[in-house]
Amino acid sequence: MKPTVHDIARHAGVSLATVDRVLNGRAGVRGITRQKVEEAIASLGYVRDLAAANLAKGRTYRFSFVLPVNDNSFMIGLKREVEAAIGRSAAERTHMDIIEVPAFDAGALVAALEAVMADKPDGVALVAIDEPRVRACVERLADAGIAIVTLVSDLGASSRHHYAGIDNIAAGRTAGNLMGRFLSKVDDRVGVLAGSMMVRDHRERLEGFLSVLSEDFPQVAILPVMEARDDAGVAEAMVREALRRHVGLNGIYSLGAGNRGLIRALRDLAAETRPVVIAHELTTSTREALVDGTIDAVLNQDAGHEVRSAIRVLKAKADGLPVLAAQERIRIDIFLKDNLP
Repeated sequence: MKPTVHDIARHAGVSLATVDRVLNGRAGVRGITRQKVEEAIASLGYVRDLAAANLAKGRTYRFSFVLPVNDNSFMIGLKREVEAAIGRSAAERTHMDIIEVPAFDAGALVAALEAVMADKPDGVALVAIDEPRVRACVERLADAGIAIVTLVSDLGASSRHHYAGIDNIAAGRTAGNLMGRFLSKVDDRVGVLAGSMMVRDHRERLEGFLSVLSEDFPQVAILPVMEARDDAGVAEAMVREALRRHVGLNGIYSLGAGNRGLIRALRDLAAETRPVVIAHELTTSTREALVDGTIDAVLNQDAGHEVRSAIRVLKAKADGLPVLAAQERIRIDIFLKDNLP
């Protein structure tokens, strides 16, 4: 059975009236009590059902998802999750569409957002490029009364209403800690493979990674970042060149996509000479590479959770309701070959 407000009240040890005030964002609740209620909501997996109320009002939400299109397994999976949500849209009284733009192309993203704004949907979810033109366009969308959620990669100072994704600085710090612990030589050199420093998630992962290594593993030297634009072919060529040029390259942190190319380059090496490799996103390729030892660890984010979270937040903003932070937190999963789901 689905949890109810009565279950939340019992779990948090508060009254139904208090639960109602928290759910509706009303005043009169102490901070510690509000936190207890939000934690109970997250623990029980309670999702507020506004379908009945909106059915009575005859309301249908209109949302647009603006996604990058390229040969990126994670982004392909993200699109599939949006398509699955579209398949449920009739029952949930939503109408959603997907607009695809070239990856890392700020101009194309702005043009797509401006076209969406002319259509005046209730909300927009986008994989952001942290660039001034994009931030300015998001400001205009928010000023027009359109709810904005960034997916996977956030924006700097902007009017977006919510970010549905992992804490990328924490993810980078986790990768740095794992890398430092996995390496054993005092003169280790580590390469970093990124998609583009234009996107905030890649910059934040790098920031976290470098900060931990400098603080706790200062003997590790970091080579210049390789930006492969999440292209497997480019990534393969860059990794092969780095391995050729840098004798003693004992670690690689792949903080973006393009992992199929990275894996191809590594599999040409004898197993005993391969560097320690930490990558992001559990895909078919990275799963196989974990199993055969080509990759040592994968940090993962749940694309389905991110899409569902974005839809919940867009609905809440359209209805003028508060967002329950505990419910929308996206966790960082760490996979080794021993704990694959």
